[in-house]
Order: sequence, then C-alpha cells, then structure tokens
Amino acid sequence: MSQIKDITLAKSGKDKIEWVRSYMPILNSIRAEFERTKPFLGKRITMSIHLEAKTAYLATVLRAGGAEVFVTGCNPLSTQDDVAAALAAEGFAVFARRGVTDAEYVEHLKSALSCSPDLIIDDGGDLISLLHGECRDYGKNLIGGCEETTTGIHRLFARERAGLLDYPMIDVNDADCKHLFDNRYGTGQSTLDGIMNSTNLMIAGKTVVVAGYGWCGKGLAMRAKGMGAVVIVTEIDPIKAIEAIMDGFTVLPMDEAARVGDLFVTLTGCRDVIRKEHFEVMKDGVLLANSGHFDVEIDKKALKALSVEDWERKPNIHGYRMPDGRVLNLLAEGRLVNLAAGNGHPAEIMDMSFAIQAKGLEYLAKNAGRLEKKVYAVPAEIDRAVAEIKLSSMSVSIDRLSPEQEEYLSKVE
Repeated sequence: MSQIKDITLAKSGKDKIEWVRSYMPILNSIRAEFERTKPFLGKRITMSIHLEAKTAYLATVLRAGGAEVFVTGCNPLSTQDDVAAALAAEGFAVFARRGVTDAEYVEHLKSALSCSPDLIIDDGGDLISLLHGECRDYGKNLIGGCEETTTGIHRLFARERAGLLDYPMIDVNDADCKHLFDNRYGTGQSTLDGIMNSTNLMIAGKTVVVAGYGWCGKGLAMRAKGMGAVVIVTEIDPIKAIEAIMDGFTVLPMDEAARVGDLFVTLTGCRDVIRKEHFEVMKDGVLLANSGHFDVEIDKKALKALSVEDWERKPNIHGYRMPDGRVLNLLAEGRLVNLAAGNGHPAEIMDMSFAIQAKGLEYLAKNAGRLEKKVYAVPAEIDRAVAEIKLSSMSVSIDRLSPEQEEYLSKVE
C-alpha cells in the first residue's frame, strides 16, 4: 500500500526516530497519556507534514492513541526516504519520496486522503485545498484538522472569509508554544544549519539580507547577528520595520539591499520577493535561499531567463551565470532550505509544536459535531499545559499566585 523509495532503508530511519524520541519529553508524556485514554480509537488520521524523524515520532504517538495513521510529505524535497521506510516497515501507510515531481507529490497527497480520514494535520494547506476540490468525496468523515504553518493559515483565513471553509480547523501556527519557539528559534537555527551544511561557508563577516521580520525572520536575524553577520531586514509592514530597527538591524527596501547582500533569505510567505531587477544588481557569488513554505519567494523563472548558463555546482546548490559573468547561487531549488538541505528544526523545538498538534487533534475528536466551520485558536489550556510539561522537563519551577493575589487581580473596583 505504501509508496516509498526503498524499504531496506528502514534501519537508518528507525535510528533517527529513536534519536529524536530521546529529546522529545513532551511527546513522550503525551504518548503515555494516549496509551491510557485512546482518544483516537477507531479513527483515521492523515498527516501531511515535512516527513523526517520528528514527524515520524508524532505519527507513532497518534497511533498509540488508537489511530490508524496515513502519512505523506508537504514538500517534494523535504522527505527523508529512510524515515519514510521506517514508518512503512512499522505498518504505517506512507506515500512519500524525496525529489518527486509536482504531479507525483499531488498524487501522494491524494493517496493519503483516500482513506477518508476523520482528522488531518496539514502543513501549508495542500490537504485542505484538495478536500475542497477534486478530493471532496474523501472528506465525508472529516471532523476537522490542524494547520501547522503560516502559509497554510493565510490560506485557511482566506477560505473562511470567502465562506468556503467546510470543516473546523485549528490554527496551531499561532499558538504561543508554536510560533514563539518553532518559528523563531527553530527556523533561525535550522535555516543557517541548512545553508552552512550546503555551502561550507562562513556566516561571520557576511551581509545577510533577511526578507520578512515576522517570527521566522526575527529568529534568523538574531542567529545571523550572533554568528557575526551584518544583518539587513526588508519589510512591507511599518511596525515590524520599526521593531527591526530597535532590535539593532538596518532596514532597507529590497531594491537597495540587493546591491550589498552576500546571503539572501526569504521568510515572508509571499511570492516574488526577490525578482529580476534584484538579480540584475546583485554581487558575484551571492547565495539565495528561502525558508518560506512554497518555492515562489525567489523568482526562479526570471533567474533562469536572465542567465546564459545554469548548472549544479554541488548538491543543493545551482549556479546561474549572468551575461556579465556574475554567478548567483540558488540553494535547494528555492524550497525550504532548512529541510531540503538540512534536517529541519531541532527535536526539542518540534517537541513543543507537535505536542500542540497532538492535543489539538484530541480536542477536535472530543468536540466532534460541536464546532463551527471556521478557524479556531488553540485553547489556552492546551498551550499552558504544553509549556508546563516543557518546564518540568527542564527541571524549572515557577511561582504560583496565592489565593490573595488571585483575588486582587480579579477584583472589580
């Protein structure tokens, strides 16, 4: 049933899953709880998330809760074939291979939905898009789902505003235990990890242009500065631009930043952030990378059209020679560089995000039939419970309000 590259890779994938499990105490705690309570007994869950070790461990946690789990990726270049094999070897239905075409990628999504799931985990909004289109029949049992990332949330809210959302969905991305840590610390570290792993070049001394100063951009700017880079931020939001300035960064429009940057990273969730007019003025040897969900932030078609030659310089680096001899280097085909050219976010970070996912699905299952067809915030009690487990795993205690303090804060005067 599974559609993977090679089942003989399973041993390597299993080792990766076991490694991250050792550093995911929140999910370990939730797994023990789910083994007792079985919140997903008799239910089918389809997951479309970047298929690597942390995601695989989440799948095992959901299975421990009684679910039959169907797994696919959410990006053609982020699947790790050995991890996919490890899940398939354990009896999961897996539909994912690294490096598939766009058409094959969509077929994998459809295959994962063909079970007519009760619950879904989406990352970027491709599952929910199919369930409102050519895979509508596969949504007959759907209670609802959780969305992992900023891009998917934008798509969900657009659908909700248009009155075209047919299922309740939980906005995992904006939970405090997700975006404050995953988007900021996870993206900051893993993006630079993917870039350094691919290029074997320094960050110190380079001018790094960070496009977008949301939580992901903030994390990357902070990490690049800490490694000795000069950081320039580009923004469309005046408030975020002021924030970047007060955080100690230079803010420029991309038209100006394009002339001085050595490394460009887009993290906006929008398209055509770096365009033809920017390629025309960039330095020889610049590095172009993206950490937004889709490969549309850097205009790859314009880059190729401008070039007189393009070739693979080394794995995950494609060179484009301009008519004047300059070479611009595109990393990981303009896809998520932290996953396409790296191992993604650290396990300790994804432990928090995936704990929110697991508890979000449990909330949906418990409230089946009682939720409206709209986007819901993660309940505050879930966010707080995840944070408390995280603190406990770090052997950290915090203060508690006394009854007198609670009375003081609730007093109406």
